[in-house]
Amino acid sequence: MSGLRASPAAPQQLLNARLPAWLLGDAWPRHEGAPALARVQIEGGRVVSVVPMDAAPCTAPAWDVGGTLLLPAFVDAHVHLDKAFTLSRITGVQPGLLGAIEASSRDVPTWTPEDIRTRATRGLQWAHECGTTRLRTHVNWSEIGPLPMAWPVLAELSRQWGGRVLLELVSLTKLISFADAANARTVAAQVKATGPHALLGGFVHSSNWDRPSLAHLLDAAAAQDLDVDLHTDEELNPEAHGLLAVAELSRAMGFAGRIVCGHVCALAAMPESQALAVLDAVARAPITLVSLPITNLLLQDAVTGRTPRQRGITLVKEARARGIPLLFASDNVQDPFCPVGSFDPLEAFAAGVLAAQLDAPFDRWSDTLCRHDFLARGRPGPASLAGQPADLLLFPDADATGFPSRTARRVVLRAGVADSAPPAAWLAPATA
Repeated sequence: MSGLRASPAAPQQLLNARLPAWLLGDAWPRHEGAPALARVQIEGGRVVSVVPMDAAPCTAPAWDVGGTLLLPAFVDAHVHLDKAFTLSRITGVQPGLLGAIEASSRDVPTWTPEDIRTRATRGLQWAHECGTTRLRTHVNWSEIGPLPMAWPVLAELSRQWGGRVLLELVSLTKLISFADAANARTVAAQVKATGPHALLGGFVHSSNWDRPSLAHLLDAAAAQDLDVDLHTDEELNPEAHGLLAVAELSRAMGFAGRIVCGHVCALAAMPESQALAVLDAVARAPITLVSLPITNLLLQDAVTGRTPRQRGITLVKEARARGIPLLFASDNVQDPFCPVGSFDPLEAFAAGVLAAQLDAPFDRWSDTLCRHDFLARGRPGPASLAGQPADLLLFPDADATGFPSRTARRVVLRAGVADSAPPAAWLAPATA
């Protein structure tokens, strides 16, 4: 096979790309058990076709990537830009979720709009560099009535970063604050006024559980045609009610939007039959689950001087077996909830691979980093790269067997244009 020398910045074809099995479908040919390498055609900043490699001559400038792993751009579906990078100035953080909440609340009075903007911009820049094109941040919303200081700051950053990173905002309010339905309507109206990149949210936990409040939240969201994103059952309490109640209430009311339930750690503490029954209910509702393995492994069953006995990760395999849309995400970064992190979803994914003992991470599970449609309304359809923006990630040092190891170096294409120079070998004319 012969080919044309590629543009160093904007290839029209990617030759011999190794795509994950989930992105190719059952009919895609295989070689020695692995999906055959692909030819990816790019025009006008979009992927126009993905076909198996063959001996046909290359008719457009191409990169021959020689089996390099390729993924669509990342979606990081659950972060906290308002809290990010605050740990260095906070002392006396007690272990566990409630300890982290208390420590963070002590720092909030020191926040200023410029402080929030500086920290959030740093997080957005890190996310952009690693290949994320969609980032969803939860924003603490402790009072009913006034907008929290961080909300307009992040709304403005969402506008400024448009075209680079789609930044979505979620109001994070204690569930019990919606015991008065008027409060739920007030927050929902404020969220709606922010624009299409804003969602109604809440903190659903046994410490503030109230089923009528949850119903008020969902009713208010439906009245404003808002999607919902909830911190749900972030605990190892087998009696936690949140996830099951969300599934039951949303299905009973015929909720038209998409509901995202993050954490759902309590499933891992329930008797198996109970947990599976909850997931059966979730599968019948418009719910996407988001697992946050790094933060949950750090916060759940956390006691000073004692090795944790229980894992915080939720039942990702059982959710996948039921066809429930599932994503991994970064969550907290360098704040009282998590001392590490870099807004790279692959870090969370790597923790999930180990904690949940996931097999074939690249071919079977990397969709949990890339499926933007898992946050959209309706049932997700089959995955396809063709027809999508050419926002692509290539990992020159990685291989499918060891993924996500050796993924620090990556070539990021945005609308088909590379952020950095590709390896020189990719630019040589393709030969048979």
